[in-house]
Amino acid sequence: MAISRIQHEGLRQRLMSAEAAAALIPPGAHVGMSGFTGAGYPKAVPQALAARIAAAHARGQDFRIGLWTGASTAPELDGALAKVNAVELRMPYQSDPTGRARINAGEMEYTDIHLSHVAQYVWFGFFGKLDVAVVEVAGILPDGRLIPSTSVGNNKTWLDQADKIILEVNGRMPEGLAGMHDIYYGTALPPERLPIPMTQADQRIGEPYLRCDPAKVIAVVETAQGDRNSKFAEPDAVSAAIAGHLIEFLQHEVKRGRLSPRLLPLQSGVGNIANAVLAGLNNGPFEQLQAYTEVLQDGMLDMLASGKLSHASATALSLSPEAWERFERDIDFYRERVVLRPQEISNHPELIRRLGLIAMNAMIECDLYGNVNSTHVMGSSIMNGIGGSGDFARNAYLSIFMTPSTAKGGKISCLVPMASHVDHTEHDVQIIVTEQGLADLRGLSPKERAALLIERCAHPDYRDALRDYFERARRGAPGQHTPHLLEEALSWHTRYLRQGDMRAAT
Repeated sequence: MAISRIQHEGLRQRLMSAEAAAALIPPGAHVGMSGFTGAGYPKAVPQALAARIAAAHARGQDFRIGLWTGASTAPELDGALAKVNAVELRMPYQSDPTGRARINAGEMEYTDIHLSHVAQYVWFGFFGKLDVAVVEVAGILPDGRLIPSTSVGNNKTWLDQADKIILEVNGRMPEGLAGMHDIYYGTALPPERLPIPMTQADQRIGEPYLRCDPAKVIAVVETAQGDRNSKFAEPDAVSAAIAGHLIEFLQHEVKRGRLSPRLLPLQSGVGNIANAVLAGLNNGPFEQLQAYTEVLQDGMLDMLASGKLSHASATALSLSPEAWERFERDIDFYRERVVLRPQEISNHPELIRRLGLIAMNAMIECDLYGNVNSTHVMGSSIMNGIGGSGDFARNAYLSIFMTPSTAKGGKISCLVPMASHVDHTEHDVQIIVTEQGLADLRGLSPKERAALLIERCAHPDYRDALRDYFERARRGAPGQHTPHLLEEALSWHTRYLRQGDMRAAT
C-alpha cells in the first residue's frame, strides 16, 4: 500500500497485523464496527477476531462481544463472527444468514432499532460504554483526520464515543472518495440541541473528513480488499409491474398538482424491486430529480449518469460489481453529484419531514387495514430488521410500501387478514403497491382501506378468501371500527406453518 495513505507519523508507528490488532479487543467488549449495507466495513480485523474467539472456545473459554454497526455488513464481518458464535448481542440491523439463524435459534441476542436512533442512544448512554471502535477508512491525513470509505453510517459516533480505536486503512478504496463526504458535527444533546441547518437535499453542512483523536488509536491495519458488491437481479415481470403502477401514480399526483414535475427527493430501500422502480423512473417522464436516502444503489447510479437524477445524498454505496467499476472509473463525475453523510443525518426525522421525501420501501406482508410487517416471517422469525424504513415512513411526504402479492411460489399471500408482526402501523402507511395494482389509502377509514386493498393489491388466488373473511368480520361485529374475527385472524399463518401453504385445502 502506498505510504501516502497513512500521512500521520504517529499513527504510522502503530501499524500492525490484523491478528495483533484483534488481540487488543477483550472478551465482553462492546465493539462498534463500521459498515452499512455491505459497504465500508472492516475486512481483516473481524476475521482475525473470529479466529481468536474460535481458539478460545476450543480451550473452553467464554469469549463473546457485543457488536454494533451502522447496518448490515458482509461475510468477512457478520458471517465470520456469527459462524464461531462470537456475538452476544447484535444491533441495530443485520442480514447475514448465519447470524439470522443464530438469532432465531436463541443463540444471539438482537436489538432491532430505527437507524436514526442508534447514534443518539449511544450518546445518551442507553447501551452502556462503547469500548472499541473498528473503522475502515480510505486514508489518514497528516493531522489525524480520516478520509471516510464507502459508507459513513455511525462511524462519527463510534470514533467520538469509543475508548479505543482500531483503524483499517483500505488501499483498495479509490483515493477519489476524498471530498465526497459531509460529516456534520453540529448535533448536541438535549436541551442544547439546535435545528439542523439543511433545507435542500444536495446541501453540504459539514466537513469532508472524520475527526479522530490520535491518542485513542491503538492499532492501524492495512488492507486492500473491495466491498461485498452484490449483484442485483434484472427486473422481472412482477417488479416491472410494481414500478409501472408506481410511476403511473406519481404522474397522477403531478397532474393533480400535489407534486411538481420534478417530484420531491426520493428515498428508496435496497433490493431488486427498488432497482426496478429506479429503472422505471430513469425511463420515465420526470426530470432533474434528487435523492435523499440511505443507500445509493445501481438504479440511482444509472439515473445520475443519464442526468435524470441531478444529485444523490446517502450514507453508503451498495453497488453491483459492474456498477462499482463504473463508479470507480468515473468517480470525478460522481463526486460532484453524490454526498455521503452520517446515518443520523441521512435518516433524521426532522430532515425527512422538512425535505418532503417520497419514501419507497419493501415489506414482508400487509394486513387488510394497512399495518405493515417489514421484519418477521410468520410472526416470530426475524428476517433482517426495520432498518431505516420507519424513519422514512412516519415522516415522509409520501409513504409507499411495495411487495409482490405472493411469496414461495404462491403459497404465501403478502396481503393477510392480520399482520403477524407490525413495524409500521396503518397511521404511517399511505400507499401499498403489488404487481396487481396500487392502493392509495390516504384519507380512508379502516373498512374503506380493506375493500380497496383486496380489490387492488391481492393476488387472485387469495382475493375471494380475503373478501369472505372481511365480510364475515363485518357481519360478526358490525359495531367494530376495525372488524376482525380473532379466532381466525392469524389462521392463514398457522395453516402455512402446519401444511406449507396459506391456501385452504380443496
